[in-house]
Amino acid sequence: MSKIKSISGKRKTVNFFSYILLIVLSAIWIMPLFYVVLTSFRAEPGAATPYFWPKGFTLKNYYNLFHPTSSMPYDFFLWFKNTFIVAVFSCILATFYNLATAYVMSRLRFKMRKPYMNIALILGMFPGFMSMIAVYYILKSLGITQSLVALVLVYSSGAGLNFYIAKGFFDTIPKALDEAAWIDGATKFQVFRKLTVPLSKPIIVYSTLTAFLAPWMDFIFVSVIMGDNHKKYTVALGLFKMIDAKQVNQYFTMFTAGSVLVSIPIALLFISMQRFYVSGVTGGSVKG
Repeated sequence: MSKIKSISGKRKTVNFFSYILLIVLSAIWIMPLFYVVLTSFRAEPGAATPYFWPKGFTLKNYYNLFHPTSSMPYDFFLWFKNTFIVAVFSCILATFYNLATAYVMSRLRFKMRKPYMNIALILGMFPGFMSMIAVYYILKSLGITQSLVALVLVYSSGAGLNFYIAKGFFDTIPKALDEAAWIDGATKFQVFRKLTVPLSKPIIVYSTLTAFLAPWMDFIFVSVIMGDNHKKYTVALGLFKMIDAKQVNQYFTMFTAGSVLVSIPIALLFISMQRFYVSGVTGGSVKG
C-alpha cells in the first residue's frame, strides 16, 4: 500500500511541474499575440513605447485601413480582395494537382514512377525561393508579370511535387474497392472521382488548407512578381510596405490591426476544420 501511495505521490509531483511548465510555455507563446492585438487598439502612434499597456484605446486603426486617403494611400481592402481571389483559385488548382498526382502514384504502376518519386523527394528538400529568379523570367517571357494570374500559377504549379502525404492516405484505402469498380466497367477517372475522393475528406481538407494558406503568408514571390504595382499587392506585401523604414512609426498600429484581420479567416478555417486536418496528416503519414 505504501508503495502505491509513493508512486501516486511521484505521479502527482510530476504532473504538477508538467502543468507549471506548460503554463509558462503557453504564456510565452501567447504574449506576442496578445501584444499585437493590444497594439492594434492603441491610440498612441509609434512602433515602440516604453510601456506595455496602451494609455488610450481606439478603433481608428481599423477604420483607417478601409478608408485610404491622400495622406494614407494604403488600401487594405484591395489587398485583402486580391489575396482572397488568389487563395481561392490557387487552392482549387493546387488541390486538384496534388490529389491527382497522389492518386496516380498510389494506384497506378508505370515505368518512371519510382524515379519521379525520388526526384520529387529531392526537389522538395530545396526551398521554393531558390527558383524565384527563374520563375520571374518565365513569367516575364509570357507577359503576365504583375498580375494575379501569375500568382495563381506560381502557388498552384508546384503542388504536383507535394503528393507524399496524400499518397500515404490513398495507400490506406483498400485497392479491392478500385478493382471492384473496374470490374463493373468504371474508368480510372470515375474511380478517382466517385470512389476515392468521397472516401478522402480528411486529406482533401488538409490539401485545401495548406494550399489556401500560401498566398496569405508568402512575401518573397509576390514581392518579386508584383514589383511596384501596389494595386495588385497581397496582404503580406502590402502590410510590409506599410511599415518600411520611413513609415514604421506612423503606420505601425495600423499594421498590427491589419495583422489581426488577416489572422481571423485563417484561424476560423483551422478551428472549423481541425479534426479533418489532424486526421489527414496522421492518415497520410504512413509508409507507402
